[in-house]
Amino acid sequence: MMARQGWMNGATMLEASMTILDQPEPARKPKGLRALYAWMLANAQGRHAWAAVAAFAFAEASFFPIPADVMVLPMMLADRKRVFRLGAWVAFWSVAGGMLGYAIGHLFWETAGLWLIHTLHVPLEQVEALRLKYSSNAYLIMIQGATPIPYKLVTIASGLAGVSFPLFMLYSAVTRSIRYLVIEAMLVYFFGEKAQALLEKYLEVALVLFLVVLILGFVALKYL
Repeated sequence: MMARQGWMNGATMLEASMTILDQPEPARKPKGLRALYAWMLANAQGRHAWAAVAAFAFAEASFFPIPADVMVLPMMLADRKRVFRLGAWVAFWSVAGGMLGYAIGHLFWETAGLWLIHTLHVPLEQVEALRLKYSSNAYLIMIQGATPIPYKLVTIASGLAGVSFPLFMLYSAVTRSIRYLVIEAMLVYFFGEKAQALLEKYLEVALVLFLVVLILGFVALKYL
């Protein structure tokens, strides 16, 4: 009787051990950069996400140093069905923010403009170079507004150059639509799944490349 009971206890313990072994290991919480990326994806469809990205795009076009793409792309990846609507939304608010950037260069250069340029550590020679280009070739706004060149510098220099405001608005609308609707929205719509898989696999490399693009944006000021 005791042997039978011992055998039953042993079988129960073995079954319990196998049950524990069969259970999947708890998923590890992401840390560092991956935790930030996971947080951005989780909040990309939040109730305030569209308002937040609008404020981001507006500020980036006039005074904020970080490109709006860091929020736009996760939102596009989180909902590929609405990438074109989101691209149009971001383009609209970027153009609206560009109006403030234009005003800073045209009306408040001696006060807010100079303070902002010094705060962003942008050499005045670069702003002056843009001003000279836009004074004679305003169409360059369309080209440079779609490049990694910080858009706030494009808008401020446009106002400083005295580019016709209606013409500035036209070029601004074209270039930001190219940036967010044609380039980013189309790329995410057609290659979003593959792009997201690669981004999640090589997130750290992607961050380095993003920083390189930012640096190239300032370098491009001399050549574009």
